[in-house]
Amino acid sequence: MNKKQGFTILEIIIVSIFATLLVILFFIQKSNIDAMERDEDRKIAINAMYYALEESFYKNNGFYPETISEENIKVIDPALWTDPLGYNLGDPMGSYSYEAANCKDGKCKEYVLKAILEKEDTYIKYHRN
Repeated sequence: MNKKQGFTILEIIIVSIFATLLVILFFIQKSNIDAMERDEDRKIAINAMYYALEESFYKNNGFYPETISEENIKVIDPALWTDPLGYNLGDPMGSYSYEAANCKDGKCKEYVLKAILEKEDTYIKYHRN
């Protein structure tokens, strides 16, 4: 009897397909985890802007600004003004927006802060006062 040792072509193909599927699943899952991490970064930034507006700007001035930026809200880390993809607050391509409302002479009574998230609905913070 002549016995051959090794793997058949069919066995090699099946193992290759299985390994390819595992690699694809790994990268899909990694992509989802990365997107969820960017969403958390966006929420952290919006919360920092919100608390800076409420606890610093409004308490000191009695109104909200018509626009916000690093120049008029200095109490937060400047890196938070840029979203995880590198766009600044208010940039049309970015995920952060600030909309002031009920304004007179640059002094506003209301605002809405938003972050467009990848894996969840838009994260929104409204004025407190």
